Amino acid sequence: MSPAHTRKSGRLYRYYVSQTVIQHGAGASSIARVPAGEIEAAVIEQVRHMLRAPEVIVAAWREGHRHNDDLTEQEMRDALVQLDPLWEELFPGEQARVIQLLVDRVDIHQDEVAICLRNDGLSSLAGELASISTAERIAA
Repeated sequence: MSPAHTRKSGRLYRYYVSQTVIQHGAGASSIARVPAGEIEAAVIEQVRHMLRAPEVIVAAWREGHRHNDDLTEQEMRDALVQLDPLWEELFPGEQARVIQLLVDRVDIHQDEVAICLRNDGLSSLAGELASISTAERIAA
């Protein structure tokens, strides 16, 4: 899907349009367009939930461990888990950067939104969070 927008009566409406609709016209897809705010909120909610999932933490640790032998699975878990309570404190631009770092692809179906994460993005984010956490411990 591609981002798009329109203005009606001075109000901006953002949405995502199916590539099938763009290439073949209206009616070519069962999901022609979706409101941007709704799909973005659903993606953020799912990503925040996924960051607490043990299998995601292990996958991120395995990827991160390739680049940093000193990184333990517990450090990875702690780093990813601490992101959720901090989320609301992040500026919108930083929230967008984190989502772009983590999300590889979003597939929208009639009954679900499927998100594929970037393992390298997970390990990169966890490394950033771990270094912040280490710096805070040193400062204290």
